[in-house]
Amino acid sequence: MATRFRRCPRGWGQRLALLGWLGLLTSLAGAETDRSRPVAPRTVPAAPDTDVKARLRFEPDGLGGFVFHTGVLRGRLHAGGASLGLTEVVHEPTGARLDQSKGLLSAYRVFANGRRFGAGAWDWPSVATAREEGSVEVRWVEDPERPFSLRAVYRILRPAILSVELGVGAREPLRGFEVFLASYFDPAFSNAFVLVKGPRDDVFAHATRERGEWQMYPRDAAARALAEDGRWQLEPHPVTWSFPAELAGPVIRAHRRAWGRGVLATFDATPEDCFALAMPHQTEPHYSIYLSLLGRNLAAGQEARARVNLVITGAAGTAAGASP
Repeated sequence: MATRFRRCPRGWGQRLALLGWLGLLTSLAGAETDRSRPVAPRTVPAAPDTDVKARLRFEPDGLGGFVFHTGVLRGRLHAGGASLGLTEVVHEPTGARLDQSKGLLSAYRVFANGRRFGAGAWDWPSVATAREEGSVEVRWVEDPERPFSLRAVYRILRPAILSVELGVGAREPLRGFEVFLASYFDPAFSNAFVLVKGPRDDVFAHATRERGEWQMYPRDAAARALAEDGRWQLEPHPVTWSFPAELAGPVIRAHRRAWGRGVLATFDATPEDCFALAMPHQTEPHYSIYLSLLGRNLAAGQEARARVNLVITGAAGTAAGASP
């Protein structure tokens, strides 16, 4: 069937043409107006930080210590010239303060030959020196009462990974030499756990109160025997440890998590460097983790080193061991 078109009323053709011209003029005017307005930038992925290495350095604070600011972590090292590790440490993405008290990665008790050398290495005078690549070396002033030299090198490996390497030089034979490395966390880090050997598989053991007031997780039977040789009954502040389980895995790991902040702190070391992990029950006010380092005999003139990494990550609820 043929299609029939209706004729427009008189004058409508001219009106439609006029409206078309007006629309074109309006669009042109609008385009000109848009050019004169500030244009909001498009959301694009941030460009890669080509100067990341420049942030992985400790910078002198002019007071005998150093500061660092990686874009993820900021804080101080050897603050005020004191023989401490990392202090005033903040996780910038969440604003969470990490440390309290004596800070993180601080050399504390030192044992050898059935002796404890002073109350703690943080009481001994030391000198911190910047190194060319951005790390810092701390050397404790030698003392005739201590038959060894002690030093520590602190490095920033990644924006959220810090490390310390402790070195000892024996001036006399040292039996069962140990440096007890201490880290004290903000009370928000109220969950602590370690990977241990279970009856069939490796499992995460949470440092709950029923496992003991002060808990130690040794590498093996020999490590436990060393920890029980009487060193922990020496003053000041002797400690009686419980031994809930042995450590598992090719890498020794301990964790502290701040549930409400979404931040997880993980220590790792090799079994050759770390022979035990220790901590109070997880909500005890120290909120601490300790690593027993070296634990070996050294001949006069011999040197030994042990390294520990501290990794800080967000989204803690998805990390290993998420359920207590």
